[in-house]
Amino acid sequence: MKLKELAEKLSLSQTTVSRALNGYPEVNEATRERVNKAALKFGYSANANARRLAMGRVGAIGLVIPADSSQRFGPHTAEFLAGLAERLARDEIDFLLSPIVDNDEISVYKRLISSKRVDAIIVSGPVLVDERVSMLLDANFPFVLHGRTNIEKPHAWLDIDNQGAFYQAASHLIDLGHRHIAMIDGLRGFTFSEHRELGYRQALGERGIEIDPRFIVHDYFSDEIGFRETQRLLACTPQPTAIIAGSMMTALGVARAVRNNGYQLGKQISLITHDDVFPYLNASNMVPSMTTTRSSMRSAATRIAEILVRVLDGEPLHKIHELWPVELIVRQSSGPPVSR
Repeated sequence: MKLKELAEKLSLSQTTVSRALNGYPEVNEATRERVNKAALKFGYSANANARRLAMGRVGAIGLVIPADSSQRFGPHTAEFLAGLAERLARDEIDFLLSPIVDNDEISVYKRLISSKRVDAIIVSGPVLVDERVSMLLDANFPFVLHGRTNIEKPHAWLDIDNQGAFYQAASHLIDLGHRHIAMIDGLRGFTFSEHRELGYRQALGERGIEIDPRFIVHDYFSDEIGFRETQRLLACTPQPTAIIAGSMMTALGVARAVRNNGYQLGKQISLITHDDVFPYLNASNMVPSMTTTRSSMRSAATRIAEILVRVLDGEPLHKIHELWPVELIVRQSSGPPVSR
């Protein structure tokens, strides 16, 4: 059965029937109920294109990806895209990937809006005062933010408690007896990285431990950075007896440098890393098993896709924000400091 035939049976316009089936509030409850009962009785089911047409949507969302090819499809991006794809497919929503050209990210967002090829945009990797968020708010264009900013105007976001994650990690190491604790995290300026440093500083400050600026590192997440910075840290006097890494990729380099210097993880050097739950990097299967702060990147992406649907359905933006707690999982890579 076609929409036209269902409308004729009900003596209603096609527009009214379509809007009733899609739950538009301007169609009264009695009419919506009548239309839905008739659709069920006659076996009518609107296809995706018809639903989109009725709701004035194109059925796609936009995601801007880094210009740097080494970052564009790294493990974090891959997991995020996998989570999005799994959830958006249920609603027959596609996503359009737009790479940044000539480091002009704002122009990419403006082009996505003006092209009318997407219904909404997912914004990731925010800084505290984010120009992209301000621009999208000014344009009144639907979006969901993966992370947080200091911008107060209501907008939809999902974030994990990054400050709490590094606070837990540092506190655990202090409880074990460590006093020389280093952190190697993402680039300075990103909200998640600033929040993690706040958690690290909070934990050390509460216990009266002086912070050594040499022990705070902000850089890209990679095995190479983890190795290079750990080599530098282990050449310091005094050496750190524990390191907190911002990602599993960084932790691999840290572990390699620790072994390269003749130390054992969990013995002479303790290591805690943040685990985004990559399927091919299982912290419990490593030797030694890795103590982690844990929060799934894929699960976050799946939830962001669900939030996106709520935004498109017109739910008030001041109600759409989630802060996920982060779990500390203690394994073998963290232990009390030992004499060398």
